Amino acid sequence: MKAGFFNFSDRAGLPVQRISTCCKWRNCVLAVLRFRNSSIPSGGVFDLPSREARLAEIERIISRPDAWNDQEALTPVLKEKSRLENEVERYRALESSHADMLDWLELAAEGAEGESGGEGEEALAALSEQADRLEALLTSTEMTILLSGEADRMNAIMEIHPGAGGTEAQDWAEMLERMYLRWADEQGFRASVLDSLPGEEAGIKSVTMRIEGENAYGLLQGEKGIHRLIRISPFDSSGRRHTSFASVDLLPDAGDEISIEIRDADLRIDVYRASGAGGQHVNKTESAVRITHLPTGIVAQCQNEKSQHSNRESAMRILRARLYEHERSKRDAARQADYAGKDAIAFGSQIRTYTLQPYRLVKDHRTNAETGNVDAVLDGSIDLFINAYLKWINSSEKEAE
Repeated sequence: MKAGFFNFSDRAGLPVQRISTCCKWRNCVLAVLRFRNSSIPSGGVFDLPSREARLAEIERIISRPDAWNDQEALTPVLKEKSRLENEVERYRALESSHADMLDWLELAAEGAEGESGGEGEEALAALSEQADRLEALLTSTEMTILLSGEADRMNAIMEIHPGAGGTEAQDWAEMLERMYLRWADEQGFRASVLDSLPGEEAGIKSVTMRIEGENAYGLLQGEKGIHRLIRISPFDSSGRRHTSFASVDLLPDAGDEISIEIRDADLRIDVYRASGAGGQHVNKTESAVRITHLPTGIVAQCQNEKSQHSNRESAMRILRARLYEHERSKRDAARQADYAGKDAIAFGSQIRTYTLQPYRLVKDHRTNAETGNVDAVLDGSIDLFINAYLKWINSSEKEAE
């Protein structure tokens, strides 16, 4: 690593005054400044030495002759190893991008001072690309650092329910389903619909999805709450403006990583005929499954698969996630406050408003993050709100300490 990696002023300070009027230059300099002022470089919250020390310790553990005798006990250790390796690799990539950018910054400055226009323009173009890469790496790394909660690294189970308003609200719930499916696809995550109940005219009455990917629950946790839509209704012949509400709930998918004791005697399992479109087999056999956990009254159901066996597996996965969240909520009294207003899917309890008319704006009422590009948001570009929420909740927790 070159000297001055963590001392921006020694190298990048030279050309700032000369090129402050150039937008590309300014953006590049700001990217480097943001890196220097972030919590990632040495001395920040990203403790590289401790991660490397833990990796060395894990290597010693798995190198023991008897280490692989108990593969079940070794599984969480291997998962931790993979996670730490990804974090260190991400940091090294960020470190390399920053160093490369400083090199290009000096080269572009020399080109500007020596009036070698061709070389200066080439360096500036490369510098601009490097700034974009540094900015993207910095943002993703900051988000990874913020995701340190107990369940953040788990997959997510998302449920969407429309509020009052019939077809309007059901259509809005389906728009949200599409938004999150698009977001998951952009992230390279795997999203699958576990249970869905179509609306009578349009939209959906409810949907349960499983989203699999690194930090899926941690990234999506801020989406839980009431979402409000304001628009000219496509279902109103008078063209009046309507307000619709839908609730989004999120559960960490406990999977097989968490030990949750579920006794067969505590379960009531009902089978029934699936409703809605789904092909001949789905609607003509009792393939849908509803499982009730009698001690808690928690219910999980699935009807999307063709076989009763597959639906039962999916319903059990949902039930495990709900029981895990139930236990987490009991351990954390503050978490209960988050659920206090959840039953009222109506005005005053929304976390975010999506306005299509009379103006276009999406605004989060907790973080004040907003954008006028409503179409992009509804197409799955919600990283602005995800990142803002993670920073907001992290700063709120620090203030409470």
